[in-house]
Amino acid sequence: MSSKQHAHWSSRLAFILAATGSAVGLGNIWKFPYMVGESGGAAFVLVYLLCIALIGLPILVSEWLIGRRGQSNPANAMGSVAEKAGRSRNWMIVGISGILGAFLILSFYSVIGGWSLYYTLNSVTGAFSGQDADGIGALFNGMLGNPGLLLLGHSVFMLLVIGIVARGVTKGLEGAVRTLMPALGVLLAVLVGYGVTTGHFGEALGYLFNPDWSALSGETVLAALGHAFFTLSLGMGIMMAYGSYLGEEVNLLKTARTVVIMDTVIALGAGLAIFPIVFANDLDLNSGPGLIFVTLPLAFGNMGGGVILGLLFFLLLTFAALTSAISLLEPVVEFVEERTPLSRAMSTLVAGIGAWALGIAALLSFNVWSDPVLFGLGVFDLLDKLTSKFMLPLTGLGAILFAAWRLDRQSVVDELGLSAGGASIWHLVTRYVAPIGVIVVFVSSL
Repeated sequence: MSSKQHAHWSSRLAFILAATGSAVGLGNIWKFPYMVGESGGAAFVLVYLLCIALIGLPILVSEWLIGRRGQSNPANAMGSVAEKAGRSRNWMIVGISGILGAFLILSFYSVIGGWSLYYTLNSVTGAFSGQDADGIGALFNGMLGNPGLLLLGHSVFMLLVIGIVARGVTKGLEGAVRTLMPALGVLLAVLVGYGVTTGHFGEALGYLFNPDWSALSGETVLAALGHAFFTLSLGMGIMMAYGSYLGEEVNLLKTARTVVIMDTVIALGAGLAIFPIVFANDLDLNSGPGLIFVTLPLAFGNMGGGVILGLLFFLLLTFAALTSAISLLEPVVEFVEERTPLSRAMSTLVAGIGAWALGIAALLSFNVWSDPVLFGLGVFDLLDKLTSKFMLPLTGLGAILFAAWRLDRQSVVDELGLSAGGASIWHLVTRYVAPIGVIVVFVSSL
């Protein structure tokens, strides 16, 4: 066990920016708007917000609370908090699972970050200009089929992430989010502003906010539940690690509410930026992930000012990917730094190179190693499924069950500053509603 000094956030604002930056990732920029449009517009948004309130927010607060009490990496925090509460140190398995999940996700997330960098470069060089659908499709498939190009993008992106995280909590994480989050906000505002000028902004508003209750099914409710869970970076050890840098003066419930609101506003803002362009150019809404890397570049290549708009959009995507990626590396680095004699910089290098090496196997699954390795899946898809369908839900479930059933009730009520009525609602939600919700998502996704 290391006796190194444990870092702390310099302010509540720095913490909010970092937690929001972690929550705002590629999923917010393409997946959330697409899911909203597909699943009944405002009807889906309302279900999603309900899921965030009843499942996402309680797990988020529980992870912060455990991290803050433990003042250590997720594994040590779970073990020491359990021990102090008179419980088995074996609860540290929950923390280890979160750290491992973050490590595995970062390995393939960095590959997509590399795509984003490549597309940012293509926007600058005008590679989309005048292309038809086949030309843009060929560009995307050509990128996937070129292991050298994918490796370059993945390596540059991971170097950026390692460079930021190695500088520590205040200089690295805080310094990055203080720059990237406002920049992300400005880029999004500019793109939404452009959307207003397309003449299709009203259509986009209707698509996102006009409730179509008939489109709501059991499946869409589950999708909302799943997205609420994953959008807040739950079950990845991230929020426990971030919580460990918190002081006692921060009100966890208030702060969680702020992060949830900012995360949702950015996700809806992305929809208001993307859909006017989609409608104005008569593009296919149902192209899923292809919406970002095939459908939108087609629009950017054939519109006035498309080079500038494309550059702004892919910068936005890269910034969102970066803020999430630095948060994925952080719990792994915190673990290595506290469990070994290595310095912060060396811990970051070791953790980063490990994730980078696994990422090479993931990127090769698009070309050289395209044969399935397990359960009919390539390395990239296997890592994605293993983490999103198994590790994250089970880790999040472990955290909320521990906080709700294994910590002293009164100490949690006091720490969260709850009234008698608030305490009753908190216990009902954390002991029954949230765990059942997670179990439902987990079982249905199998």
